[in-house]
Amino acid sequence: MSENLPNNNPNEEVDLGVLFNAIGRFFDKIFGFISCIFKGIFSYIIYLLKAVIDNFKLIAIVLLGSLLIGFGIEKMKEPLYYSEMLIKPYFESKYQLVSNIDYYNSLLESENLGELSTIFEISEDEARTLKGFEIEIGPETENDLVVQYDSYIKSIDSVRAQDVSFEDFVDNRDLYSSDLFSVKVEASKRDVFKKLSNGFDTEFSKNKYSQKRMRIRDSTLVVKKETYLRNLRKIDSLQALYIKILNKESEKGAVTIGMEGFMPLTQERIPTREFDLFQSELRLRDSIRVLDQLKIEESVYYDVLSDFSEIGLRSNDLSKRYSLILPALALVFMMLIFIAINAIRFVKNYEK
Repeated sequence: MSENLPNNNPNEEVDLGVLFNAIGRFFDKIFGFISCIFKGIFSYIIYLLKAVIDNFKLIAIVLLGSLLIGFGIEKMKEPLYYSEMLIKPYFESKYQLVSNIDYYNSLLESENLGELSTIFEISEDEARTLKGFEIEIGPETENDLVVQYDSYIKSIDSVRAQDVSFEDFVDNRDLYSSDLFSVKVEASKRDVFKKLSNGFDTEFSKNKYSQKRMRIRDSTLVVKKETYLRNLRKIDSLQALYIKILNKESEKGAVTIGMEGFMPLTQERIPTREFDLFQSELRLRDSIRVLDQLKIEESVYYDVLSDFSEIGLRSNDLSKRYSLILPALALVFMMLIFIAINAIRFVKNYEK
């Protein structure tokens, strides 16, 4: 029986021991590497804090000086004000809107105040107070994005639509993807914004492409409406014919004798479709109403959902807060100098 007992192979036990030891050393190295990283970060933080403590007076003086200089610049510079207008363009006039904003900024950069005063019908002194124009996508809710996504999916091939998720659609949208835009104007004068609205209206009216799109739309509506009216006249004629038939049947009904004279007299009624005609008439009139409503709602090149305010708001743009920018730049500059000095010192000691 002793010959049937399993024999423990000492070589297998040695191989398993070596494997476990190798796995243990591997994890030890990983943990050691991670601990070295944290120790290095901690040492670097302590090193910077030590430098700050050793040079605390110098750092405080530099930061305080840059803070006072920043406050002085802010007080010396004239305050800026801003106002926003929400616009919903029609007939693809959004492309002209974006182009106009770039054109206005180029006029400001070239100091072409005469052209600006002509466009917006303001004086050159008021045009001089304008500082910049910005355009962004207007406020949109999640439901608005979902509606735009559904419309986009329906406009492309069904196979390709399977690869376009809602997140991809939102991430890949650009300025021209929206139908609502926010136009922001900055100026040094607080009450100049309301006068700019007429300039936008004039520029929109000059867009020949939008004019062409409106003419095509209006012509299409006229053709559709004439077709609907022609069909309505046909329905009216059929309804009049049916009424005549019914009147004749009521006055003198057409009668016949039943089979071989054994059945009683019966009256045959000519079938008519008054109800179907009535339903068709309702659908046509509803279609005409939709066309008239569309022409009324989109009779302009753009709608102003929210116009410029009479008095602009004070601009709090961080890029113009010199009391914050100068201390931050001074702190970064001192850190770069500290790193450069220590790097030079390390190189010199390394050469020795």
